Amino acid sequence: MPLKTSLEPLVRSEDWWACWLGFSLFLICLLGFIDVAPKFGIWYANPLEALPTYTLISYILVLVVVMILGFIGMLLMSKKPLRFPPAFVVMSILGLCAQLISQQYFIDLYGLEYVLWALAIGLVISNTIGLPAFLKPAVKTELYIKTGLVLLGAEILFSRILNLGLQGLILAWGVTPIVLYFMYRYGTSTLKLDKTLSVLIASATSVCGVSAAIAVAAATKAKKEHLTLTISFSLISTVILLLGLPALIKAIGISYVVGGAWIGGTVDSTGAVVAAGELLNQQAMEVATVVKLIQNVMIGLIAFVVAILWVTRVERDAKTKPGPAEIWYRFPKFVIAFMILSLISSFILIPMMGEPALNDILRSTSNIRTFLFAAAFLSIGLESDLKSLGRQIQGGRPVNLYVVGQTFNIILTLVVAWLLFDYLAAI
Repeated sequence: MPLKTSLEPLVRSEDWWACWLGFSLFLICLLGFIDVAPKFGIWYANPLEALPTYTLISYILVLVVVMILGFIGMLLMSKKPLRFPPAFVVMSILGLCAQLISQQYFIDLYGLEYVLWALAIGLVISNTIGLPAFLKPAVKTELYIKTGLVLLGAEILFSRILNLGLQGLILAWGVTPIVLYFMYRYGTSTLKLDKTLSVLIASATSVCGVSAAIAVAAATKAKKEHLTLTISFSLISTVILLLGLPALIKAIGISYVVGGAWIGGTVDSTGAVVAAGELLNQQAMEVATVVKLIQNVMIGLIAFVVAILWVTRVERDAKTKPGPAEIWYRFPKFVIAFMILSLISSFILIPMMGEPALNDILRSTSNIRTFLFAAAFLSIGLESDLKSLGRQIQGGRPVNLYVVGQTFNIILTLVVAWLLFDYLAAI
């Protein structure tokens, strides 16, 4: 019996499947079916030192669960499901290699995260032998990232957001729209860049890197080349800031609380924020993490606003009047699931089981998210052509936008962080 047309998107759309996958994985962890997530150790000369038997078994368990759910999704989306499992196993092995590389002692010391190595592995393959045909069914960049972001929603606890009170909200939600607007206007008016590329780079810089870029790309129907370029800028910037900001904070004697807030507001990746904060002290890490979590909440709002603007103004045809249906079509559905899990964790699970018990579940979902992000960045690399990326940055205008925008973001965030967490706090 054919599905009703109105219900087809719920099972045939990749955007909706990210929601169902995220919910399913969270429920599986909540019910205790996956209660030991793969956690790698540090190794020096032998990578197997980081991969004890129980970690390997738990990694395989996550692989099998995600593969089964992915197979069901491919089946319902009519995406040649039988080709997905073998390709996904190979992708998972390559993702495992990326995670192991990142756990090497000196690499870990410098904060070079697994996403960089996953991207590098993918780029080496795609720019030497090309993307192997048998891997294509499992190269699902947006599905992996969106599913991981749904799981991230469960970690956005309102109790943690309230820990920093009004100061954290002002820093995360006050600076972000200013930076985004400045970069968009600078990119489109001064540099004459494509509007979609400008808003992608602006959202990645001002909000939270890849996560925001994926959401805004869905809202604007951005070209894959524009998204890949934006993600590349974000990853390079993340490495530089992860290493540079803690060193600068120590060198000029900035308060570690102010430094933590500064890191949380400028470093893109949540994992890199934690690592950079830890290079200062525990308090700085906690402040940085909460600021970044508050900032992550803006993913949905930014995507919603951009979807409205693109439909009603940027892409509006003089002969057509787009209605609410088009805005709903553009709006990334995974953001809804992201917010739902945040609300469930904050207002249902914490009162029921307490925050310590929930944290045990979130450790599992966090490591599953790492598994998914490794596959996502591997997919980005496999689909990227360095020659094409090189052509996009000819003339240097996209680089100009990112450098100027990130510089403005760094300076403005530092000033606001100092005012909120040092000057006004002392009055």
